[in-house]
Amino acid sequence: MSVVEQKAKPAATPSADKILSVNNIEVIYDHVILVLKGVSLDVPKGGIVALLGANGAGKTTTLKAISNLLRAERGDVTKGAILFDGEEVQNLSPNELVRRGCIQVMEGRGCFGHLTIEENLLTGAFTRRDGKTAIRHDMEMVYGYFPRLAERRNSLAGYTSGGEQQMCAVGRALMSRPKMILLDEPSMGLAPQIVEEIFEIVRDLNDREQVSFLLAEQNTNMALRYARYGYILENGRVVMDGDAKSLAENEDVKEFYLGISEGRRKSFRDGKHYRRRKRWLA
Repeated sequence: MSVVEQKAKPAATPSADKILSVNNIEVIYDHVILVLKGVSLDVPKGGIVALLGANGAGKTTTLKAISNLLRAERGDVTKGAILFDGEEVQNLSPNELVRRGCIQVMEGRGCFGHLTIEENLLTGAFTRRDGKTAIRHDMEMVYGYFPRLAERRNSLAGYTSGGEQQMCAVGRALMSRPKMILLDEPSMGLAPQIVEEIFEIVRDLNDREQVSFLLAEQNTNMALRYARYGYILENGRVVMDGDAKSLAENEDVKEFYLGISEGRRKSFRDGKHYRRRKRWLA
């Protein structure tokens, strides 16, 4: 099936049992700039879904539309609907959505540099009302998944490494007891071995705690190794979707997002002249 044919049909559904369903949303900034143009995607309960694309494709805007952080940047969802756990949520405040179990880990980590690692983690439990004992139990759970944070619990977050700050950001999200985490560019600025360590922890959290993940990621190769399903965004539109294995084997994805053409990795010189036209732009 061609990409054009794929684009003509509704986005495929990874599972009938969905925790998140984004239905044909449009996003406009400052009442003028159209950024997302009819984006639809689904995340199954207990699934890991990748949202892929180049810088500026609309991945972060999609996550902020879901987490309701757009209004802080003068953005609005002007069309479509966003359903989380079966209910429309696009008009909720971000903290109301966190209480329902959906939280975003922002691009660039966003730890509070003047607070210790442990104090950062405690801020993730701000919306909870189940008492100190339950919060302390979850703190130890986070340290179990991130033993490096346990070692640095009394260190100021601003003086820890990028990898430790990314772990702290994910751990802080876990402290809210989420059903789903929106993870924005977790590999940004990190060494490859740290990136792999974080993705392994994401998979463990998904397997053991049944936390669903929507990963916005430029590192297509890494994301498709850990996700089960993927959507590719370009210029604010979903241009392709499918299970992770089929996307990784797709020739267009290999050429335009993995830098591989006809079974070999392309050089920078090759990259200046596309051998294959992006068929979804036809």
